Amino acid sequence: MAEHDFDVVVIGAGPGGYVCAIRCAQLGLKTACVEKRSALGGTCLNIGCIPSKALLQSSELYEQANGHLGHHGVKVAGVELDLPTMMKRKDKVVDTLTKGIAGLFKKNKVTHLSGSGRIVDANTVEVDGKSHSTANIVIATGSDSATLPGIEIDEKRIVSSTGALDLPEVPKRMVVIGGGIIGLELGSVWRRLGSEVTVVEYLDRIAPGIDNEAAKELQKLLKRQGMTFRLGSKVTDVKTLKKELKIYVEPAAGGDPETIACDVVLMSVGRKAHTEGLGLAEAGVATDDRGRVEIDDHFATSVPGVYAIGDCVRGAMLAHKAEDEGMAVAETIAGQSGHVNYDVIPGVVYTEPEAASVGKTEEELQEAGVDYVIGKFPMLANSRARTYDQTGGLVKVLADAKTDRVLGVHILGTSAGELIAEAAVAMEFGASSEDIARTCHAHPTFSEAVREAALAVDKRAIHF
Repeated sequence: MAEHDFDVVVIGAGPGGYVCAIRCAQLGLKTACVEKRSALGGTCLNIGCIPSKALLQSSELYEQANGHLGHHGVKVAGVELDLPTMMKRKDKVVDTLTKGIAGLFKKNKVTHLSGSGRIVDANTVEVDGKSHSTANIVIATGSDSATLPGIEIDEKRIVSSTGALDLPEVPKRMVVIGGGIIGLELGSVWRRLGSEVTVVEYLDRIAPGIDNEAAKELQKLLKRQGMTFRLGSKVTDVKTLKKELKIYVEPAAGGDPETIACDVVLMSVGRKAHTEGLGLAEAGVATDDRGRVEIDDHFATSVPGVYAIGDCVRGAMLAHKAEDEGMAVAETIAGQSGHVNYDVIPGVVYTEPEAASVGKTEEELQEAGVDYVIGKFPMLANSRARTYDQTGGLVKVLADAKTDRVLGVHILGTSAGELIAEAAVAMEFGASSEDIARTCHAHPTFSEAVREAALAVDKRAIHF
């Protein structure tokens, strides 16, 4: 490796890329990380996970102060929304964390190459015209927002998640096209701040990918909060008029079209791999029909010495999945045995309540013909949820009917994103529902609902 400038060059400094670069450096590899943004952290830290969670928290506090505290004996009057200050706080959170990554690069002696990276060949990466030789290349370029044919995102009135995180004022009416994680989360933000939010989803359910029962219950709770849903509906066009936007919608199964008027459209129909401009075809790196880099089970591409991870390859587009892959590929390059257990990667929808899942859903188990047992426990019966006035939701544990091994856990409720970690650890070590049921949980906590659901697998829940 000594004949090259670097042992590893990572292209992209998002969660997958920067974690990969740091882990490579920890393993003694001379490492560089290429990033075209002025700040490190990729989509997640700059215009995705982190700013959206900051606004979710701020908007939740605003909503509480604006009418939900009276029955707690907390009287608040004259509550006003200061949107510029809310946005400024969000930006400060982002700035602090992105600068933190720069500090980690410095600590671990990772070279930051600022600019757009392009693969010339298996051992050369060009950054804004300057060539750098390397023994290994890791592609971690992430993904971009997708849109519908014929509808152009201007980030002003027709916005992606990027524009939705930086609107200058609260729109009176917002239409969210797509009922997935991004649409539900950012729709929740603007609904709490006063917008009339309508979600239009092509499928007959929201939050595809999570347990269907949990998704239906989540929709009920969000509807109760004021969100409107048009499911099984296809958006055919968006017309930009002088004072408003007109969204043309027709039933996915066929039928009479209708129009919905609004002030802002949030396009959240998914994301697409960002692989353009990397020189992949010229370098011989194969991609699939969706533009994703093709890899084997060890993250290797069609070109020896070139690897790929994260949103630009197959699998769930999740920051933590990319991080795990980043560590695994670093260890593989260093001669160790990097591994990712794709059966135990949690997913979270950060609405209120949150929806979190790990492992298989009932639908997946049914399709695979697996015999399973269900244990369910409602948050309504959890004492901590009662004290918080957060009684919506449930915990569902799916266990193998013969071995009792936990196959999937689905949680809808406050702090579900934190609670799911217990289930992930249990599944990583092959735990049974009995193992969770016999583990002492502190009282009163939301986590007791997980134990009760595990007890319910054997029909012996105590508090319901």
